[in-house]
Amino acid sequence: MIIEESIEIHAPLATVWRVFSRMEDWESWNTVCENCCLIEGDEMAAGTCFTFTLRPYRIPLKIAPRIVKCEPGKEVVWAGSRLGVHAEHRFTFEERGGRVVLTSVESFRGLMLWISRLVFVPAKLHRLTRKLLLAIKSQAESCGG
Repeated sequence: MIIEESIEIHAPLATVWRVFSRMEDWESWNTVCENCCLIEGDEMAAGTCFTFTLRPYRIPLKIAPRIVKCEPGKEVVWAGSRLGVHAEHRFTFEERGGRVVLTSVESFRGLMLWISRLVFVPAKLHRLTRKLLLAIKSQAESCGG
């Protein structure tokens, strides 16, 4: 299963990257990834492990991915497993004339995926992805460059 979404952000790449990469500030603007906390490492970089809580339904789901690739201003990939599902989340940043196209691609695999489809988890996760990208856009555009 793959969930893909892109958004155009009217802010410089440096601003978008700063908003995205400062995980310690997520709590102030990011309503999708609640209670973000670094476990290993002290910044967004390959090898850093962090936790956050998602709420596709009312019941919170704690996620603890590890960043497997980080090219500042270009690409971040984190991966992890939970409840029989392995997920990889890739964010790419593409600068286009003073704007940034931020793309999120989440890929999921595992035995429990068929159950998730029965309870409409893919649609819920797609909505959360869209909400996250809109929050990044709003925060970056309000920073004023």
